[in-house]
Amino acid sequence: MARDRSPAGPGCSTTVEALRPREWQLGPGQPTLVMDLFSAEDFHLIVDDRADVHVSSKDGRFYLGWFPLGRPGTDSEGWKIAVTATAKVRGYQLSFDTETPADIVAATVASVLETSRRL
Repeated sequence: MARDRSPAGPGCSTTVEALRPREWQLGPGQPTLVMDLFSAEDFHLIVDDRADVHVSSKDGRFYLGWFPLGRPGTDSEGWKIAVTATAKVRGYQLSFDTETPADIVAATVASVLETSRRL
């Protein structure tokens, strides 16, 4: 028999379980989770004099920058992803804070890479 879960009056109802605190992943984590997604066959990797890491596709249309101390001129931008436009379609950019977990950035980068294909 199904129980009626509609509230008895105005407002909303919930359960004790729904109100329990959750644990969320915090902190930058391991950036190697992101860097391990790139092969030397398809990408260039450069570490500059600030120890920032830059990855670009060999065709130059994909860029990833990792700025452990924050990207110069920004407010704590730690990761920058950019895919350049074509003649018919606009490109896009994504940014993540220095404290964004590397797992989150890696999942995003993996998704972007899955959309690419060789011509």
